[in-house]
Amino acid sequence: MKVLGISGSPRARGNTARLLAEILRGVSDAGGETSAVSLSGYTIEGCRGCERCRRDLTCTRFNDGMTLLYPRIIDADALVLGSPVYHYNVTSQMKAFIDRLYAFYDFTDERPRGYSSRLADRERKAVVFAIGEQADPADLGVALEALSLPLRPLGYEVVAELPVLNCFEPGIVGEKREVLESAYRCGQALVAAFSGA
Repeated sequence: MKVLGISGSPRARGNTARLLAEILRGVSDAGGETSAVSLSGYTIEGCRGCERCRRDLTCTRFNDGMTLLYPRIIDADALVLGSPVYHYNVTSQMKAFIDRLYAFYDFTDERPRGYSSRLADRERKAVVFAIGEQADPADLGVALEALSLPLRPLGYEVVAELPVLNCFEPGIVGEKREVLESAYRCGQALVAAFSGA
């Protein structure tokens, strides 16, 4: 089982990266194969709605970071998506990544258009998490939904959603044992979801 972790933080070694590493450690300890990507190291253009991907079955408008990530997404059995909360939502880096997943859809020609996902070719699962600085869960806004809702029609079962509060200072999540344990359990649950355990 291959799991690809995606950090949507513009900070390559911040709280999001630390939490992603803990989830992937849970995956690895349960027998999964893991790799991680920080979107801070990629240039990803926003989707322009040109619809070329309907014809070309991939995004051919841009030759950017997603060109490198598409094969890794296809190869992975599961995704772990994480983002800090920026103004009640995910970061612009993560939003661009999610929007560019549109290239995996096939559409019919009638209106309203029917669609299917080429990622639904096999069992795929996901874990999502969002990190906010405030104490009130409402201040996470729509971040968790922005991560999980687009994955479902693409063919992923989201097996865990992890909201994380009270994390502003860089690296502070590393001091929060309960949060780290929850993240680790999410990784293990991801592997267990494939085995039906």
